[in-house]
Amino acid sequence: MKKYILLLVFTFQLGLASEKDSLVVQNPFIKYQKFLRQLDDCDACGCSASGGSMGFASMLNSNFIGVRYFYQSYSSSDGLYSNSAWYDENFNTIQVWARIPVATNFQISALIPYNFHNRQTETGSQIISGIGDLTVLGMYTLYQTHKDSTFLVHSLQLGGGIKAPLGKFDQANNGSINPSYQVGTGSWDYFLATEYIVRRKQFGINAMLNYILKTENKNNYQFGNQLNYAGTFFYLYEKDQFSFAPQLGFSGEVYQSNYQMGQELKNTAGDIFFGKIGFEVGKDKLSMGINAMLPINQNLTGGNVEANYRWSVNLNYGL
Repeated sequence: MKKYILLLVFTFQLGLASEKDSLVVQNPFIKYQKFLRQLDDCDACGCSASGGSMGFASMLNSNFIGVRYFYQSYSSSDGLYSNSAWYDENFNTIQVWARIPVATNFQISALIPYNFHNRQTETGSQIISGIGDLTVLGMYTLYQTHKDSTFLVHSLQLGGGIKAPLGKFDQANNGSINPSYQVGTGSWDYFLATEYIVRRKQFGINAMLNYILKTENKNNYQFGNQLNYAGTFFYLYEKDQFSFAPQLGFSGEVYQSNYQMGQELKNTAGDIFFGKIGFEVGKDKLSMGINAMLPINQNLTGGNVEANYRWSVNLNYGL
């Protein structure tokens, strides 16, 4: 436990160690075996992480418009041998995101990403880029206490939304070791979400839970439904027009099995649990946030894809 805490706070490096099967004799049917192993992956990275456990809101601004960049580092291998080569995969996303009030107690969140990913393969480097899938989420404030009326201040929001397939889904990449190496899923997906905040003076807890219902795309591929959850402890310092909010918490993602042509793909369900740390700082209506995420425990893809770390930075303007 001490080792995980030290890694979380000081290094933000992660690994998923998995023992690989070893073969002494070259398999004459290796190309077919590779093809089967290439289907065994889940929607754990790439086009899937445009919101989810990264969150849809700011600690300092309840309503804002801004830009967010986040980076994900992965390594992948076909896993056929104990000494099979590992290749780097880098997922980059720039989002224009906003949370806008449209009525009393009702807000709309929207995210429009641009993805540019690169990875190494047996034949060299591969680069893909393009507009990702549009996400729109409506949140209704079901309950909120007044700031000075009680010992604890509570806020509870419920909502739902939709993800539109603006990003390109490449069927050729779907046959790779990591079929999530895409700029879009090619499918219409649906969100159910809730967010709860409780504060006592400068200290607070933000809890988030959302569930994504994923549908089959026109290529007859369907990523598994996804559950995201997070809890963040924060301290809010405010003086004049300056605000500072250090944060420490956790988040998790749980994936159901993927399907192709209506058939369930084995070893595509999984889960991952992160520790995360970061801060937001604001002056007047401008704010900036930096966050990093380190997996503490994960069970994904039979060990053929290893997540290294995630980090993000955002710049917002309060509305």
